[in-house]
Amino acid sequence: MRPENWQLWLRKNEKLLIIIVSGALIILGWLMGYFSPLARAILMTAAALAAGFPIAKTAWYALRAEVISIHLLVTIAALGGILIGDQWEAAAVTFLFALGEFLEARTLAKTRDAIGQLLDLVPAAATVLRDGQEIEVDPSEVGTGESVLVRSGGKIPVDGIVTKGSASVNQAAITGESIPVEVTSGSQVFSSSIVEAGYLEIQAQRVGEDTTFARILHMVEEAQERKAPTQKFIEKFSRWYTPAIIALAALTGLFTRNLHTALTLLVIGCPGALVISTPISMVAGIGNAAKSGVLVKGGEFLEKAGKVTLIAFDKTGTLTTGKTEVTAISALLGDEEEVLRLAAAVEKGSEHHIGSAILRRASSFPLPAAEGIQVFAGGGISGQVEGKRILVGNRRLLEQHNIILPPESEEWLTAREEMGETPVPVAAEGKVIGAIAIADTLRPEARETAAKLQQMGKKVVMLTGDNPRTAGTIARQLGLDEFQANLLPGDKVEAIKSYQAQGQIVAMVGDGINDTPALAAADLGIAMGAAGTDAAIETADLTLMSDDLDRLIGALGLGRATLANIRQNVIFAVAVVLLLVAGVLGQKVFLATGMLAHEASVMLVILNAMRLLAWKPNTR
Repeated sequence: MRPENWQLWLRKNEKLLIIIVSGALIILGWLMGYFSPLARAILMTAAALAAGFPIAKTAWYALRAEVISIHLLVTIAALGGILIGDQWEAAAVTFLFALGEFLEARTLAKTRDAIGQLLDLVPAAATVLRDGQEIEVDPSEVGTGESVLVRSGGKIPVDGIVTKGSASVNQAAITGESIPVEVTSGSQVFSSSIVEAGYLEIQAQRVGEDTTFARILHMVEEAQERKAPTQKFIEKFSRWYTPAIIALAALTGLFTRNLHTALTLLVIGCPGALVISTPISMVAGIGNAAKSGVLVKGGEFLEKAGKVTLIAFDKTGTLTTGKTEVTAISALLGDEEEVLRLAAAVEKGSEHHIGSAILRRASSFPLPAAEGIQVFAGGGISGQVEGKRILVGNRRLLEQHNIILPPESEEWLTAREEMGETPVPVAAEGKVIGAIAIADTLRPEARETAAKLQQMGKKVVMLTGDNPRTAGTIARQLGLDEFQANLLPGDKVEAIKSYQAQGQIVAMVGDGINDTPALAAADLGIAMGAAGTDAAIETADLTLMSDDLDRLIGALGLGRATLANIRQNVIFAVAVVLLLVAGVLGQKVFLATGMLAHEASVMLVILNAMRLLAWKPNTR
């Protein structure tokens, strides 16, 4: 092996080598003790120094940063053991602490396997068409708009639109859904998805660090560094707890005149298990979420997910599929085609789902130009068409423009609302000329999701800009606890604040685009079906990458399981310290056994947290 390789190997395995050297010296010291007490003392001291030097160095760096660390307690205890002639205890304390740190590091690495597994999905190369030739390049070198080729077994290296071919694609890296989806020309595909069978030509839209997968990786890595409130509290607690333990040990030594007991108090008082109890659970929980297609922005939000008491849903695109269609047209003046034609002309300037449905219905005939387009948030749209001012919207918008709704149109609108549809009046030059009814299909799992949330003890409500009759029909169909209708974006924010004033911890579930103010106002903003949507990923605290509402049940359940895991770890860590203190004062726990119990408690806390990596929601 080359010298540089040896140096690299030594750096990687430094902790293991220290443990081996220290352990060998301890064994040799025990054997030599049968022949020479002096040799035993020298070898035990050497073992303590071998394991203790890195610990003391870390303690020194921490002190320079004005932090009294656990490493300082161990260093003081080891030096004290050597000075009072108890070299075996000093060697045992430093060896066990070093061994504990090594095992902790190895075990903690396993809790980050979710990131490692995600990194394994990053495509190593991309095949692009340049000048009619297939060229293999690094994925970061693909240009926007270039054609990328992916064959069976290959990883898609970009976000883009399929321009040619068809394939069965596994999008688990993005959505967490392991069942492949069938894609064809016009389909959206995402980086790091795997083509299981087929052939695709893809026009690149997002490349390199801009892909959905790259953003997910970045945000999951950031999330594992962000601290939850419980973690922040415990870190603050440990800042005064550690100096307090030093003071307690000093006082114990002064009053009992037993330096050995004082040193043992220093060792068993180390708050290692307590300090690690929250971050290790959070890392494991966030890792589990990442594998399941749930993007959590940090431990703070995973903790909030476990405390939510009320779930507020937007209707369109959340409880419904968002795939709206025109179901009926009513004409008061002119014919139905004229009503549809004028409404569609104005809706060309809209991005709303209602406008999209109207445009799809009117796609078979040419539309006149519209000028002076004005969009009314939560109300509708207006514009100048063929010299007439056309307004398409809801009742509130008509009232704002002093337009009277004729009785016959009112009856038609009411009937459609009671069917769960959304009727949209159309006015020209201040008079209602007709109306268009829009229907949106409820998600198949919406009713079951609402029922499961209620079984979990959550209150389930709907906040929508739709009219009260339509909203009421949908709320009854889904079995919701409550609904509020005719809400503008600002009204939704006020509704959330009113729930919070009642003591509710509110999660708002929306599409992450239209409901940005409500998502921001809620204690926990949840965007669903956000794969490839920048606004959703940036706005929400917790993002469901697929359109499946069942992911919400899993995310909230994981939050609750993580909170429970943290409580278990904290209670266990505190109980161990209290029992060990009692053991020390009762002369039942000594320096080496105290350190062994301390390290064992840290490992048990880590192992308990690792259970979260395998946690799955109860699907019954």
